[in-house]
Amino acid sequence: MPFAARRSLADLLLLAGVVCALLSAAPRVAASALTTTINANERTCFYAAVDKVGEKVGFYFAVQSGGSFDIDWVVTDPNDNIIIEGERERQGDYIFTAHSTGEYSFCFHNDLSSFTEKLVDLDVMVESEPRPVAPAKPTALTEQTSALEESVYRLSGSLSSIQRTQRFFRTRENRNVSTVRSTEWRIFTFSLLECAAMVGMSFFQVWVVQRFFSGPSRRRVV
Repeated sequence: MPFAARRSLADLLLLAGVVCALLSAAPRVAASALTTTINANERTCFYAAVDKVGEKVGFYFAVQSGGSFDIDWVVTDPNDNIIIEGERERQGDYIFTAHSTGEYSFCFHNDLSSFTEKLVDLDVMVESEPRPVAPAKPTALTEQTSALEESVYRLSGSLSSIQRTQRFFRTRENRNVSTVRSTEWRIFTFSLLECAAMVGMSFFQVWVVQRFFSGPSRRRVV
């Protein structure tokens, strides 16, 4: 094999090794996404463990159905200090830095509704803040590896944006479907009430006519 071909093959293998090292050195992300039902006058909490100070914690929620699509929520740290909170919010997407290790709680309060349950989408993500450092590499591949590293981070940002867009459209779709079903039920109920009123009015008119003609006859006094 010619020397130039062997050198080119060696460069490709080295570049592939650098890519694998970058991917393996990427920050660890622990995420949990779920959909839960919160009954009326109920408080539901979820927990996420943070192992290191300075880690980024992402918190996303969206009310998919129930009532006015709003709910009260609060996020507290392991010392029961309130980090962020909100009242009567339909959805939210927040990122904060953990200043202490331990379990962070994400609680929802459905005190606004006395009879209606809420369907809530929840996503909690914990990831390490510092960027990974690529291993030592030859000078000839420095520029290629740097460009590849930036491309990987741009791709990660684009994927996160696509995920947020999908969540937004999913929430809009669920809310629109819930609104359509509620409108259909109201139209059906109003139609039943209207039919019942018409039937009741018809029976009342028949009863009035019968009472009018079945009463004692009046004689004329000459």
